[in-house]
Amino acid sequence: MQVTESKSDGLIRVYDITIPGSDLEGKVTSKLEEARESVELKGFRKGKVPLSLLRQRFGQSVLGESIQEIVDGAVRDLIADKDHRPAMTPDIKMTNEDFNEGDDISLTVAYELLPDVPAVDFGAIELEKMVVQVEDLAVDEALGRLAADAVNYETAEKAAEEKDQVVIDFLGKMDGEPFEGGAAEDFPLVIGSGQFVPGFEDQLTGLKAGDEKTVELTMPEEYGNADLAGKAVTFDVTVKEVKGPQPVDMDDEFAKRFGMDSLDALKDDIRTRVGSEFEQASRAHLKRKLLDDLDGRVDFDLPPTMLEIEAKQVAHQLLHEDNPDMEGHDHGEVEPTEEHQKIAKRRVMLGLLLAHIGSENEISVTEEELRDVMIQQARQYPGQERQFIEWVQGNQQAINEMQAPIFEDKVVDHILAQAKISEKTVTKEELEKALEDLESDSV
Repeated sequence: MQVTESKSDGLIRVYDITIPGSDLEGKVTSKLEEARESVELKGFRKGKVPLSLLRQRFGQSVLGESIQEIVDGAVRDLIADKDHRPAMTPDIKMTNEDFNEGDDISLTVAYELLPDVPAVDFGAIELEKMVVQVEDLAVDEALGRLAADAVNYETAEKAAEEKDQVVIDFLGKMDGEPFEGGAAEDFPLVIGSGQFVPGFEDQLTGLKAGDEKTVELTMPEEYGNADLAGKAVTFDVTVKEVKGPQPVDMDDEFAKRFGMDSLDALKDDIRTRVGSEFEQASRAHLKRKLLDDLDGRVDFDLPPTMLEIEAKQVAHQLLHEDNPDMEGHDHGEVEPTEEHQKIAKRRVMLGLLLAHIGSENEISVTEEELRDVMIQQARQYPGQERQFIEWVQGNQQAINEMQAPIFEDKVVDHILAQAKISEKTVTKEELEKALEDLESDSV
């Protein structure tokens, strides 16, 4: 095999390779000899079919396989001999388009190298972690939200108001004819809950038990049933009972609704959960500050094609974020702007840096960690958990997408363990504001 370097520019390498036709012929002959042991043709005993006949029958298919194998092997040998680490799959092209059996194989192999990543002194990194103490007020607010969701309703001899519950029978009609799915009996509806289509609940205010009313409204244009979307309909409503909301007693019985033995145990559980939420938000802020620090601390050449692909992804992402009503992805290609390219450079550089740090420190995602995330995501598909897990297990891209954030967090933890971290106590509002400010500066 003859190899000539035709381009060396930064991380870009291009090589011209010539593979002697005799090497290909030897590969083809070897494959045919190997196949002869198991081939049976009429008139010949197994293993005794002449090589010339095998070549006549199977030569073209074996030739194609042999070219692919010998080309792949040549590229692997080239990369190993140069001790290179391609950033992406090499681009391989045969340059002798009028190739005939027996000719030498001429190739052009182009790829971009992964850059040399500079070492980072993690001990020189200084960061401030925002810490929020779980005050009693935060626990009381969370307890109040639970109480609001657990409200009791008692029968009241009065006209229905917002936040009251009405028990109703109703029959929906369009053009005077009942429509499917538009009827129910003894239906409990809280006025103002937004459970029904807009305009329905408002027309129930002022009604008392025993009242009847015809509710007239126009169904939303985006209504799920296309036959009703945007159409004028009526509902014949009978109010059977009006119930007013009653305050819930904050006691041990209330706590038992949530699986706790006592109100104190419920408060402790809330305090733990609120503290966990604050800690997650604090870590998100600290992680972003760390990435900002690393971004300003290192600078190295990046693979051009990797940058180009990432910039296009950024442009595509921002197009949909700026146009939330845009459906599908069949629009024309979005030309990346200078801002898109700047964001892409940061993403690629940080991605390569974290990957390098993870590799240097033998950080990896365990099967148990991957399984935990897989199970967690499977819960989003009730009744189809098993099918989801089986789909993921058979889809390497899905597995890679699950592993990536786990790996990144483990690398971040490795760096933070060596960095100098000071703590600053702040309020919940200050932490939320700090996160919002970071989000406004990023994509």
